[in-house]
Amino acid sequence: MYKNIFPSFFALVVSVLLLSSCQNNPETGSEPALVIPAPPTLDFQLVNVYPHDTSSYTQGLIWEKGNLMEGTGEYGKSLLRINALKTGQAIKTIALPSTDFGEGITVLNNKIYQLTWQEHKIYVYDATTYKLIKTADWPYEGWGITHNGEQLIISTGGSNIYFVRPETFTIQQTIGVNDNNGYVDSINELEFAKGYIYANRYMTDMILKINPKNGEVVARIDASKLLALANAPFDPRQADAGNVLNGIAFRTDNGHFYLTGKKWPVLVEAILP
Repeated sequence: MYKNIFPSFFALVVSVLLLSSCQNNPETGSEPALVIPAPPTLDFQLVNVYPHDTSSYTQGLIWEKGNLMEGTGEYGKSLLRINALKTGQAIKTIALPSTDFGEGITVLNNKIYQLTWQEHKIYVYDATTYKLIKTADWPYEGWGITHNGEQLIISTGGSNIYFVRPETFTIQQTIGVNDNNGYVDSINELEFAKGYIYANRYMTDMILKINPKNGEVVARIDASKLLALANAPFDPRQADAGNVLNGIAFRTDNGHFYLTGKKWPVLVEAILP
């Protein structure tokens, strides 16, 4: 027997069209977009100013046993230096081979670790005698290095930071530094302090305060006025744009930081948030 199905078919078509319209309407039942706030930009507090050797192309800086230890770069000029704080002069220097471009340094378990830029080497020294223990392989470029008491923490010039087992140099964890605009590249010199990673961003005057668990930039510290506030006799960036802010050392005994740059005439003691 013939049955008129047109009314039912028409109702079905209308229902489908209405449902499709609701699904395609961004204002109907849609979730609000997640807005990630920009990290706050904070200031530092100047405590003191010391001289810094303007021949030092600073790549790494740490406070160790009452002196500043500095790793410097440039081919044929790369050094591991132990500097007197008040004079900025070297107490001891160890030269790298002229074919190596020195980078960041750190000390963990009485061993000094010094990166090289594109040579894929990490030099390991005894922190008491300064004698070379070994040269280890590293698969990436070397930029900045610090530690959290157990692992080495290494940057390679991009947005990634690697957590590395010091005995074998195997990578145990990787985080990507990120803020409200996405991943943040050019991560350079590192210092682990107060539960965070403080990092210079290459070719900028910003120090980034990074959550080591997820790479989130929780604050930016504006160091653009550092040279002016320190009454530096000259700005080395006028001679070479590459003479940028680079070098962060933390003192656990008083919570202060030391900051400097490549071939800068001053080293600044400061309080960072």
